[in-house]
Amino acid sequence: MPEQILVLDFGSQFTQLIARRVRELNVYCEIHPYNHIPAIHSGIKGVILSGSPCSVRDEGSPDVDLRQFGDVPVLGVCYGAQLIAHKMGGTVSPSQMREYGRARLSTVDHHNDLLKEISVDSQVWMSHADTIVSVPEKL
Repeated sequence: MPEQILVLDFGSQFTQLIARRVRELNVYCEIHPYNHIPAIHSGIKGVILSGSPCSVRDEGSPDVDLRQFGDVPVLGVCYGAQLIAHKMGGTVSPSQMREYGRARLSTVDHHNDLLKEISVDSQVWMSHADTIVSVPEKL
């Protein structure tokens, strides 16, 4: 079985774009619905949790047990990041101002391997109604 990245889809309109970018890096990638997660095996080198039109604060919002990934690194994008923060003891609250549309990055932590090739002033797309107010003490 090839090494791969698993993308869990929570209903984001950008899930296919996330997978495409991973594949453009010549990494095998599969998309699965958040409620039909395949068995985690040694070939899975990372999991990406997608965005969602839902809020982690809503009753019945999409959810996963993060413990099932064991020591596999997990990256949360939008809703995925909010879900991780929420489940690990952080605080997710409604944003004072809803964000939607194009934006430019104003800061990038180039010491982080994941971000080292991202340029300041890169164009990004955002669509947020919630924000992470406080991160968990331990991730």
